[in-house]
Amino acid sequence: MGDQLRRAGGRRERAPDARHHPQVIRLVLLVALLAAGTVGVRAQQLLDWSPEEISAVGQHGPWPPPPVQDPSNRVSGIAAGVVLGEHLFNEPRLSGDGRMSCATCHQAGREWSDGLAKARGAVELDRRTPSLWNIGYLHWFGWDGAGDSLWAQSIRPLLDPREMNGGPTRAGELLRNDAAFACGYEKAFGSKPGTDDERLLVDTAKALAAFQATLVSPRTPFDEFRDALVDGDRDRASRYPLAAQRGLKLFIGDANCNLCHLGPRFTSGEFGDIGIPFFVRPGVVDPGRLGGLQRLSASPFNLLGKYNDDVTASNTRRVRHVQRQHSNFGEFRVPGLRQAGRSGPYMHNGSLARIEDVVRHYSEVSPDRLHSDGTPLVRPLGLTPQQSADLVAFLRSLDAETPPRPAPAPLCP
Repeated sequence: MGDQLRRAGGRRERAPDARHHPQVIRLVLLVALLAAGTVGVRAQQLLDWSPEEISAVGQHGPWPPPPVQDPSNRVSGIAAGVVLGEHLFNEPRLSGDGRMSCATCHQAGREWSDGLAKARGAVELDRRTPSLWNIGYLHWFGWDGAGDSLWAQSIRPLLDPREMNGGPTRAGELLRNDAAFACGYEKAFGSKPGTDDERLLVDTAKALAAFQATLVSPRTPFDEFRDALVDGDRDRASRYPLAAQRGLKLFIGDANCNLCHLGPRFTSGEFGDIGIPFFVRPGVVDPGRLGGLQRLSASPFNLLGKYNDDVTASNTRRVRHVQRQHSNFGEFRVPGLRQAGRSGPYMHNGSLARIEDVVRHYSEVSPDRLHSDGTPLVRPLGLTPQQSADLVAFLRSLDAETPPRPAPAPLCP
């Protein structure tokens, strides 16, 4: 106390307390106000979510899902099959001119697509290259569903003269005559490559499918929010941007996007007409699912054929009972939305350059552009600029950076 007393005019007085100095008081008040403001901002970072909304958000996870196993493919999930498939995926000798591989169009650095509006094989095609992220979880493959297994779908570009323009002989000679591939084949399939080139083509496709099924997109900001919201962790959930929260509410609410973009992969895996023009060029139309079903039924590689490895044939029910109807005209497979913000352009024909353009399409779509006897899946949403921006913010929260992919393991170490 002696240090706080001083003499003044013969009297002993208490020295002023530094805590009562006007500048100190103002500083304390400022800190308190800032702290209160910070708490207020944090409290506002989580919108009100009803139990029904939390349940709807929860349906889009958890992520990642368990690994996929395809009973029609005997090397599905087999490490040696995956390694063989990755090497084949990057092998240009499977193509007719020896210069094009699967990786030419499905590039790891471009979200397993190519960034082009129209795919370019031996010639320019009418559809864009789809991303391969999470492809192993589908049950129909290709924009038109012409494949009922991932390995059957992998055969199509190998044979198509407009794409890789290869053939059974290419696959057979590569697997028999290249020592590394012959060794890798034996490790994966348990026997040396035989002389049946069509069988070796199918096995090539099955190894390709085993590899592609491992391409699972990373966790995203949405996944962190979804898990926190479901767990009731408000502090962790509040880190998710407000714009993305508002967009998510629209997505599962008034916009009804999750009618088609449902589940952890944000897709039903089925088909719909969303008002994209059918005409490829004057006088030429893309029939979509209608043509895909025709090719599926005519393919010797569908699950009803001899190359299905599932001895129970329990996986044939879907292809056996699917019906080709005129309403399938102009329908295309609903794509998943994970990594979508990084994998444009968009739609089956690459006609929309940015994800903002996709949102605008759904906001302004004309019902007159839909097929007359199709299932009416879309209506003009009439979004405000703020709603459009919020929906884009949510869609971008389904993206995440992916690290550079390491070189594949050797075929025969």
